[in-house]
Amino acid sequence: MPTLPDFTAPARFDTAEGALAQVQAIYRDSTEHLRRALARFVAGEKMGRVRAFYPFVRVTTTTVARADSRLSYGFVSGPGTYETTLTRPDLFASYYAEQFRLLLKNHGVSLEVGTSSSPIPVHFSLAENDHLEGSMPPERRLLLRDLFDLPDLAAMDDSIANGTHIRPSGAAFPLSLFNAPRVDYSLHRLRHYSGTAPEHFQNFVLFTNYQFYIDEFIKLGHALMRDPASDYIAFVEPGNVVTHRADLTPTAGTTPGAPPPRLPQMPAYHLVRADSSGITMVNIGVGPANAKTITDHVAVLRPHAWLMLGHCAGLRNSQQLGDYVLAHGYMREDHVLDEELPLWVPIPALAEVQVALEQAVADVTQLEGYELKRLLRTGTVASTDNRNWELLPNEGPERRFSQSRAVALDMESATIAANGFRFRVPYGTLLCVSDKPLHGEIKLPGMANTFYRERVDQHLRIGMRAVELLRQERPGRLHSRKLRSFAEVAFQ
Repeated sequence: MPTLPDFTAPARFDTAEGALAQVQAIYRDSTEHLRRALARFVAGEKMGRVRAFYPFVRVTTTTVARADSRLSYGFVSGPGTYETTLTRPDLFASYYAEQFRLLLKNHGVSLEVGTSSSPIPVHFSLAENDHLEGSMPPERRLLLRDLFDLPDLAAMDDSIANGTHIRPSGAAFPLSLFNAPRVDYSLHRLRHYSGTAPEHFQNFVLFTNYQFYIDEFIKLGHALMRDPASDYIAFVEPGNVVTHRADLTPTAGTTPGAPPPRLPQMPAYHLVRADSSGITMVNIGVGPANAKTITDHVAVLRPHAWLMLGHCAGLRNSQQLGDYVLAHGYMREDHVLDEELPLWVPIPALAEVQVALEQAVADVTQLEGYELKRLLRTGTVASTDNRNWELLPNEGPERRFSQSRAVALDMESATIAANGFRFRVPYGTLLCVSDKPLHGEIKLPGMANTFYRERVDQHLRIGMRAVELLRQERPGRLHSRKLRSFAEVAFQ
């Protein structure tokens, strides 16, 4: 028989605070049990199998009466039992409490919290700076598999988000898009790809495909930390290097980070607000594969919105270098999501995001009305997985771009928007024209340097202004009903 933590029987709660406290207690007991056992194993102790399990939350309704039809989340779709496993209640405390509160409010039934049958992989029980192997010899590391649960990819698929989930007979309906192992997997991947802990990610995320934007974001972040009137309390860089606002004292016990010897694949930078409604910016590099990878993992944090700010090829002769393109549709030739989200699925523009981006351009450029149209064009953005698409026969891509009415082309925007649609994260795209290859204007070093100097700072400030406008929206309004499926999960 495996060694288990003390069993916590399922219990019912009529308050979000009580349900959250029970989730925290079960998770704490389970992970501490695994850590203690792992420490003994690393020390060479002979031992038997050790297991621990995630907490779950469950809600059961018996009525077809539905919640307020204006809501976009916080309610189940009909009678039945709904359940999900939960992880990292320290990180997701505010999020879980809000989801619990909405379920209690919208259905008037108790929440049941208990210990699930889903095992916690020992890797996922470790603290931020724990190292699994230590000084174990290879044969000892091999034995780990026999004594502890390891991550099981079969338990981490995205079938709920993809709309392909088949509920086993007698099983509960899903309550959230992601189960606990899937969340834990992405939290570990975020550390690897971004070079920062998931705790630092904010509710609004900017993605870019050029380091120039990151350079400006870093300068702006440090400038804001010197301003006691700033709404931001800290700026975090890869390696978890934290710069606190000048008038604030670092929290006692805070471990200072250290710059990594080399930047991670997709470095992330965070302008932190006390309520986590600040701005995270990630340099995803070039290509749809990176765009899919990072959004697959950021999605488990349930951000309020993510936006793409980057460069694009202008496809219309009337465009000038430095003009902006606000995407209201996407021509998807990126291919990385074809299996998860078929091409026949439309990716709609979200009104709240579109309005915020257009208003932000107007606010920063001080242009409006007809004058704004000289600088900003709304239209379809095509995204391709072929960086050298210009070298294909002209009758191929050029004809398709014309038929699609595309006004700009890049390699990432459609992926980010499509994954936003897939994971129910509000999305938007504002690009800046950096070349016009169909019209003989390709990027050359001198021209590119001038373009970058003139536009990058302004473009970044537009993106940050858009976040300020979106922050003023109620989350229930920003998380549009457009993103709901027929039988949507309750958790935002």
